[in-house]
Amino acid sequence: MADKKTIRKLGADARAQVPDAQARRDAATYEPVKPAKQLGFIHNNMDCIGCRACEIACKDKNGLAPGPRFRRVMYVEGGQFPDVFAYKVNMSCNHCAEPACLPTCPTGAIWKRADNGIVDIDSTLCIGCRRCEAACPYGAPQFDPVDNLVKKCNMCVDEIDAGRKPYCVMACMMRVLDIGPIDQLRAGLMNTKAMVKGDKPVRQVQHMASPELTNPSIVFIAHPKGRVE
Repeated sequence: MADKKTIRKLGADARAQVPDAQARRDAATYEPVKPAKQLGFIHNNMDCIGCRACEIACKDKNGLAPGPRFRRVMYVEGGQFPDVFAYKVNMSCNHCAEPACLPTCPTGAIWKRADNGIVDIDSTLCIGCRRCEAACPYGAPQFDPVDNLVKKCNMCVDEIDAGRKPYCVMACMMRVLDIGPIDQLRAGLMNTKAMVKGDKPVRQVQHMASPELTNPSIVFIAHPKGRVE
C-alpha cells in the first residue's frame, strides 16, 4: 500500500504575508538591456506593392506551417470615389528597446541580445504559455500549435552574423524593406533604397499601437493617409 501523502497548507502567519508578496511581485521591474548597437527595420508604405514575397521568404526560412506568420503585410484601403487610397504596412517583431514580451515570460526564454538589440526566444525554455503573445502590442509573438511553442522573428540573426541581411529584406523585389542601426534610420541618414533624399521617416502609422509603449525599433516612410498627426 502506498504511503499516505500529507499536503501541508499555509499557516496563518504565512497566509498573512501573501498579499505583501504579491504586491512586491506585481511591482517588480526589470532593467532593459542597452545594446552596443540597436538594429531595426524600415518599411516604405508608399512603394510597397503588397506582393508578400517577404512573408513567404520568412515562412520558408523558419519552416513555419500554415498559420503563424512572423512577418505580416497588412492592406489598408479607404476613402470615397473618386478620392480613394490604398497602401501597405509591413511589420514583424520590432525588437523593442523595452520589449513588453520579455518580462512576462515565466521561464526566461525571451532575451535581448547585447550586441545588436535583437529580441530572441530560446525554444528549449518556452513552455507555450502565450503570455508574451498577450503582452506584445504589435502582435509579434506567434503561437505554433504544431510544436506548442511561441515563436517570432529574430531578424535572421544567423544571416546577420554571416554578413548578410534577413530573408525578408533579400526577398523584397521593390527594395522597400531594409534593416540598419535604428538611430540612423530615424534620422534619415542611412543609405538605403527604402527611402530617398528628402524622405522623413516616422515611428508610427495609422492603426499601430503607440511607440511610447515599448520604443519599437522600426520606422516607416508613411503614405499621406497613414500619417499620425
